[in-house]
Amino acid sequence: MKRLLVPAVLCAALAAHPAHALTVFDPTNFSQNILTAARTLEMINNQIRQLQNEAQMLTHDAMNLTGLDFNAISRLRTSLSSTTTLMNQARGLTFDVSRAEAEFARLYPAQYDATISNDAMAQDARERWSQSLDALRTTANVQSQAVQNLGDDEGVLSDLVQQSQSAVGALQATQATNQLLALQAKQSIQHQQLQIAQDRAMVLDRAQEAAEEARAQEVRRRFSRDRANYTPQPVQFYQ
Repeated sequence: MKRLLVPAVLCAALAAHPAHALTVFDPTNFSQNILTAARTLEMINNQIRQLQNEAQMLTHDAMNLTGLDFNAISRLRTSLSSTTTLMNQARGLTFDVSRAEAEFARLYPAQYDATISNDAMAQDARERWSQSLDALRTTANVQSQAVQNLGDDEGVLSDLVQQSQSAVGALQATQATNQLLALQAKQSIQHQQLQIAQDRAMVLDRAQEAAEEARAQEVRRRFSRDRANYTPQPVQFYQ
């Protein structure tokens, strides 16, 4: 009796659930779905890594294109202009080529003409002395200003080195380097100005010696001429 009851229960259960309502597991399809999902996930991860790399590149490019928020050029120009002003204010023999040649030929002749008076030669000698004194004064002023500028240059150099070491990108490093080169150029120009002032004083000093020698020769020549042409006047006695 029990054996007949079990098949009857199974038949009743199957009758209660139609065939199309049963879930059928397909291992092959499940494996393909997992493989597809894995490939999709890998593709998404690759895209994420690519986006991360592009973001890093953009950040790096932005850093390289970031400008340096520091400019020492105005400080260098101000420092250099101080010595340039002293050179422009130099008295005495001008630095203008066309005028300097004419003034030099007048004040520092290789020899004096016989028609020039003794008073004129004496006046030239006083003017040459004044020229040499002005040249020495200009040299001293430029030297003093150059020493004063060294303190400013040291401050600029310290700031530029700090900016260069803390540069976040290529552009900032390049700009800091360019300003360091500008500092070097400024110091080179200032050195040339000082050298010009010193050489000018030395040249005028030597030219003064040569001109004074020419004046002395002319004075001796005139003295010899006057002595040769001198005719003693007879002494007259009055009774």
